[in-house]
Amino acid sequence: MAEFSKQWCEINDPEMPSDFDIMEEYHKLKPGNYIPYICEGFGFTAIGKLDDECMLAIPVDNAPYGTVVWKSYNEIIK
Repeated sequence: MAEFSKQWCEINDPEMPSDFDIMEEYHKLKPGNYIPYICEGFGFTAIGKLDDECMLAIPVDNAPYGTVVWKSYNEIIK
């Protein structure tokens, strides 16, 4: 079953119920940690906390399975 974040739904389909809130999950994390969460809409596979910045794990195309690049929340959520 596909999952979509609150932020994706607000931007792309406000009538659609969301499955999780990125920032709510981010605030539960300690710096240097991450939690696996898949958002089919934005295409990330995890939410991380680097110092005080929310980071999202984006899978890398044509790379070994599990290879990701961490991108800033602000870079992805526009």
